Amino acid sequence: MSDLFDAPRPREVQPGEYPVWDEALALVNRDLAALLPDRGPLRLLALPPWDPRDECGDEQVYVALPDGRWHGNDLRQDSGTALAAALAAVAEAAQDTVMECLWQVWPVCAEHRVGMHVRSGEGEQGEDGHPVWWCAGGRGTDDPAHARAPVGGLDALHRPRRGRRERR
Repeated sequence: MSDLFDAPRPREVQPGEYPVWDEALALVNRDLAALLPDRGPLRLLALPPWDPRDECGDEQVYVALPDGRWHGNDLRQDSGTALAAALAAVAEAAQDTVMECLWQVWPVCAEHRVGMHVRSGEGEQGEDGHPVWWCAGGRGTDDPAHARAPVGGLDALHRPRRGRRERR
């Protein structure tokens, strides 16, 4: 028998339960693999409502590390309807989890060596409203803030280098 004060147990979200968040998480996992290839893919975990008698309570969905740890707020239910909103929400949640659970800044701008944040305001997105990883830039006026890459596009900037071929 479950006590009212027992913490609910998380469950792994199955593929297809939240298709827009699944798609957003796949893009964020590309960025994670580009910069932290040894960490493994993030996953979605869900917690039922705290009060099992609450029939209207929605479960809370979190972005978690492969080992099940997470940090930060749950994904808002209204962010799971449009890809741009889902992508911004999942990227922010992933960043909170990685930074707080691993104590590691992610993602980092390769040009300025500072942490980046998701930005989805007007003028910083692509034409389709796609959120971007935003870098605050350097300290000088000649080193301005900039959109580094669309969320899900860091792999194009950080491909591993190939070894030099031997000359014959």
